[in-house]
Amino acid sequence: MLSNARQPPTVPPSALADTLMERLPGTYEAAADPVRARAMAAYMKNVACFLGIPTPLRRELSKSVTKDTPKPSEQDCAALALRCWTFPEREYHYFAVDYLRRHVSRCSSGFLPVARHLIVTVPWWDTVDLLAAHTVGPLVAADPRLAAVMDEWIEDEDLWLARTALLHQLRFKSATDTGRLFDYCRRRAGHPEFFLRKAIGWALREYAKTDPDAVRAFVEAERAALSPLSAREALKNLAPARNT
Repeated sequence: MLSNARQPPTVPPSALADTLMERLPGTYEAAADPVRARAMAAYMKNVACFLGIPTPLRRELSKSVTKDTPKPSEQDCAALALRCWTFPEREYHYFAVDYLRRHVSRCSSGFLPVARHLIVTVPWWDTVDLLAAHTVGPLVAADPRLAAVMDEWIEDEDLWLARTALLHQLRFKSATDTGRLFDYCRRRAGHPEFFLRKAIGWALREYAKTDPDAVRAFVEAERAALSPLSAREALKNLAPARNT
């Protein structure tokens, strides 16, 4: 099923998600640090509240939560992620993002509406960028028909969906659809939003690791349209082209 559904997905039944959600809150809450939580929320512009668990400890706690549990089905992944997103504290969202990153191969194109919901709900770069590169990207790679949905997202009024479209090929390397990448960058080049301008530069910079000449040529050809931020980020790690 190829879908760009805008309605919130229904949480499906899942015994595995039930087990994980019985373990997760108590495990995380026992490690909460209110002082650190305030600092973490401030760093993230108070987009969400936090428990105050540093990343290394959170990942260790997450291992204890998932210990001795079976590999999930797509339904399990959807149930867990959607339930985690109902918690206000950001660490639960991180748990879901990390879980999907590990198990995205268990999901089909039918998971995309769930990913969309996660992207547009309490959106910020900390979750969106990981979902773009490690959930949406693998889904598109596994089913190229989903590229048509990316063509819709790049034009979406929601900047986080557009940013996801720009970033979903970050890990594609030589499999990158360069025509689509460059077209997306052109289509959003004039947008004033920092997060889109930064994403253009990041997407180009990452692809430059595979084909630096193509990125140099694109930036040169589109320099008048690209923001200085996008051009600077795109060429950040490239040596100047040699004159021949």
